[in-house]
Amino acid sequence: MPTNLPNLLTLSRIAAIPVMVALAAMRTPLGDMAACVVFGLAGITDYFDGKIARDRQQFSDFGRMLDPIADKLLVAAALMALAGMDRLSPAALFPAIVIMLREILVSGLREYLAGLRIGLPVTRLAKWKTGVQMGALGTLLAGDSGAPVVGLGFLPVSLIGEVMLWTAAGLTLITGWDYLVASMRHAGGQPSKTALRP
Repeated sequence: MPTNLPNLLTLSRIAAIPVMVALAAMRTPLGDMAACVVFGLAGITDYFDGKIARDRQQFSDFGRMLDPIADKLLVAAALMALAGMDRLSPAALFPAIVIMLREILVSGLREYLAGLRIGLPVTRLAKWKTGVQMGALGTLLAGDSGAPVVGLGFLPVSLIGEVMLWTAAGLTLITGWDYLVASMRHAGGQPSKTALRP
């Protein structure tokens, strides 16, 4: 197993998941804010592992395989923790379901397209989607209980997080549709003209 710095950062993202869930399960203001911080730090590693790999030319098949898995595990764990601990309103379950289903869909399409040796370029919209999604989940993990720890108790933090989650779900549908359309074109033997958005 390669142990260069980008891969270690990716592995740290996976290692952060049980810590984040355990902190959220404490159901205390400090635990909620700590869960938010751990999630945020884990999310930041997604940027740095790619940047360092490009800057140092430290690419590996292991890293290419593990990076999207780590991302999806982190997002799925946060969504399930929030839903399982009743930290989402009934309405917010819908965007959470959309995000989870899209992650499963894209994983399957990625595997199919990889067999055809088709690359998946990251677009600006995909980066916005990821940023909004990570911001929403971090905000929801902090919640109304964690916000007072950092002096933000006057804000409707959970409501802000849910609005961001709905926004992320909308972007998720758009980028997921791009994957689906492009995959169907390749399945039909037609070259894709659609920019794929991971």
